Amino acid sequence: MALVGCDTTPPEVSSPVPPSRPPVAVTPPQPPARPATRSEDSRALSAYFQRVQDDLLARGLLRTDGGGPDTAFTDTTLARNFVQIALFDEFVMTDQGLRAEATVSRLRRWEQPVRFAVEFGATVPEDQRIQDRNTIGSYVSRLARVTGHPMRVTQSDPNFHVLILNEDDRLNYDARLRTLIPGINEASVRAFMDVPRDTMCLVLAFSQNNSPEYSRAVALIRGEHPDLMRLACVHEELAQGLGLANDSPHARPSIFNDDEEFGLLTTHDELLLRMLYDDRLKTGMAEAEAAPIARRIAAELMDSGPS
Repeated sequence: MALVGCDTTPPEVSSPVPPSRPPVAVTPPQPPARPATRSEDSRALSAYFQRVQDDLLARGLLRTDGGGPDTAFTDTTLARNFVQIALFDEFVMTDQGLRAEATVSRLRRWEQPVRFAVEFGATVPEDQRIQDRNTIGSYVSRLARVTGHPMRVTQSDPNFHVLILNEDDRLNYDARLRTLIPGINEASVRAFMDVPRDTMCLVLAFSQNNSPEYSRAVALIRGEHPDLMRLACVHEELAQGLGLANDSPHARPSIFNDDEEFGLLTTHDELLLRMLYDDRLKTGMAEAEAAPIARRIAAELMDSGPS
């Protein structure tokens, strides 16, 4: 299981913990209908996240331009960032929970096609559902083009669930989570259910028998976010759920950085995804083997430019 989250104060991204025994893929029934009335706590969260977004924008953060002349980077920088983001963990799992501890990992990614399904809590309004379905569909198409890996949005046997939930929905979602991810362990359920207010979003990725190959994933996107923050969560969590699970304070221009300067996937990040799914890199590679290959790929990409 890999756990990745995005926090607001301080802005922090949790990174992967060792893979757990995977669940068997099934197509679960839909959860029972619930009243579509939001509580005062959920409305208070909306007001809080609106203030957070307003503050970030006032400070020139959450950029959506993808980077420019002020954020130039070299092939050496790109390769270094790839190693830090794709081959390191920031947190480890202990009996007491997650502990910050930088550890070397292996290259993790999907080998099978990724089938995204979008699911909404009962209190998420219809106009927001339409908007989010459209933006997620467009973003998944972009991820497929960039990586060259097959992925699409579908309700047919999904293996990557994107859950857009208000707080009232999430607090009753433990049974649904166990249905979506059969065999999920209790630590993963707690990570989903015990989400502090400052955690904006997270993704849990699962593999089989300690394999570095992902087989299922579930992302939590808070429905209370204003539009830009909600879209930023979609961009980060879906990309991290593909295998770019760590962050680096040196990565720029990038969403894989705690500083919140960029809100949406950048040209730099697209190159990281292209590197991650390059056939010359193999799922499960350690840093010593992967880093020289990453340097060659980065040099080629910077010579040719992003496609």
